[in-house]
Amino acid sequence: MQKKLLIIALMAAFVGVGCVKELKSNQGLMQKITGLKTPESVVQAKDGRIFVSEIGGFGKDGDGQISVIENGLARMFAQGLDDPKGLKIIGDYLYVADKTKIIKISLADGKASVFAAASAFPATPQFLNDLEADPQGNLYVSDSGDILGTGKGGAIYKLDAAGKVTLLIDGKQDARVMAPNGLLADDTSNILIFVDFTSGVLYSFNQQTKALTDIAEGFGGGDGVVHHSNGTMYVSDWKSGKVFSLSTKGELSELKSGYQSAADIATTKNEKYLMVPDMKAGELDFISLK
Repeated sequence: MQKKLLIIALMAAFVGVGCVKELKSNQGLMQKITGLKTPESVVQAKDGRIFVSEIGGFGKDGDGQISVIENGLARMFAQGLDDPKGLKIIGDYLYVADKTKIIKISLADGKASVFAAASAFPATPQFLNDLEADPQGNLYVSDSGDILGTGKGGAIYKLDAAGKVTLLIDGKQDARVMAPNGLLADDTSNILIFVDFTSGVLYSFNQQTKALTDIAEGFGGGDGVVHHSNGTMYVSDWKSGKVFSLSTKGELSELKSGYQSAADIATTKNEKYLMVPDMKAGELDFISLK
C-alpha cells in the first residue's frame, strides 16, 4: 500500500514532463527498422528525425556510430565512437554516453566533440550507460560499473551546462546502487528515478535529502525508463526481452515480450509510439500506445 501511495505521489511530480506537442515530422506509420549494429538507445528530435546509438562490437573502440532514421530509412549520422549508449537532446545538440566519456554532436551537421572526458569524473567511469536531462539543462548519466562481471560498482552523476561533473550517489553511499541504468528526471530537478540492471528494482532518489526509496521491482535486467504524459511509466527488461507499464495506481503489467534484449526505450514526440531498440536482434521496434 505504501509503495502504491509513493508511486501516485511521484507520478504527480511528473505531470507535464514529456507533454505532447505538435511537431514537424517526416515519420508516418512507424515500421520496424532492421540491420542495425547492436542498437542501444533511441531519441526523436523536434523535426521528426530519429537517432539511434549503435555500439557495434562491445569493447571495440572506433566502430560505434549514431544513425539517423528519416522516411523509414537509416543512415550513418556520426561515426568513430567507441561503445555509444544513452542519448539525450538538449537544444541543438545530441549528447551521447560513450563508454567512459560524454560526446556532444551537432544536430545540424553531425560534428562531434567531447563534452566530458573520463578525467572530468570524480572516479574513472567503467560503463557509462543512460543519459537524462532536466528542464534546467542539467545532464544525468548512469555508470553501470562492472555490469558484465560482479554487477556492482555503479554510480550516478550530474553534469551542468559547462560539463562540470558531480557525484549524486554510488554503491559506497548505498549498497543498493549496484548497476544503475535507465534514468528519469522530474521537472523540479529534484527527483531522479532509475532502474538497477543487477537487482531489477526501480528507485526514486531525492537529490535534496539524498533519500533512496524503492518503488517497484521485478524488472530483471532493468534497462530503460520513460514517462508518458498520461502518468504511465514504461520500463524495459534487457534480460527477459520484455517491456512493462507501471500505472499511476502502482499496477505493473507486461506491455510486450519476445525481444531478444529490450534496451533503452523512448517515446516518439507525439507519444503515439514507444521506441524499443532490440540490441541482439539489431532492430528498432515501435509499440503503438493508442
